[in-house]
Amino acid sequence: MKLRIIAFSSLLFIGSCSMYQPQMQILPEHIKKVAIRPIVNDTTAYGLEDKLLIRITDEFVRDGRFTITGEDNADGVVVCKITYYTLQPLTYGPNFDPQQYKLRMLLNLYFIDRTKNVTLWEEPSLEGTINYNAPTLPDGKTEEEARDSVRQDLAQKILTRTVNGFGSVSGISEKKVPKISSTTENAPVQP
Repeated sequence: MKLRIIAFSSLLFIGSCSMYQPQMQILPEHIKKVAIRPIVNDTTAYGLEDKLLIRITDEFVRDGRFTITGEDNADGVVVCKITYYTLQPLTYGPNFDPQQYKLRMLLNLYFIDRTKNVTLWEEPSLEGTINYNAPTLPDGKTEEEARDSVRQDLAQKILTRTVNGFGSVSGISEKKVPKISSTTENAPVQP
């Protein structure tokens, strides 16, 4: 009898221990058409915004869940701002020439519901990063090829965040966001 009570009690205890699962925060059903606002580039690296805008648009078109349109006809707007870009040498060869680089880009991302004129969500400090070999080494890349890889990664993250909702992609911690001093610029280093 005691064994049955203990077994029943433990079964109730285990059954009552459920995981909290928050409801997915996906876009409202009235959002069918999406616009992607031209990207603002707050860095000194020229031309990052144009190719990133093309990549993001391509990802949304490839996915096919939303119609891409101009901002005047859109139900929702993706707003993106490039806040940080750096290219750092990681390792050096015997002649003190860089052998590996780390390219890092940070974005602030927002989604605006134009129908209700509210910001539905915000994703600060969305990070795209890649470590790569210098172009003179095997499997090496140029800076532009590395930028393309980071742009593709960020475009996929932006689509995933928009379609799958909160928690599918997240930005980095505020503590990891680099502080930009007024004396040093974050201009790219030429390989």
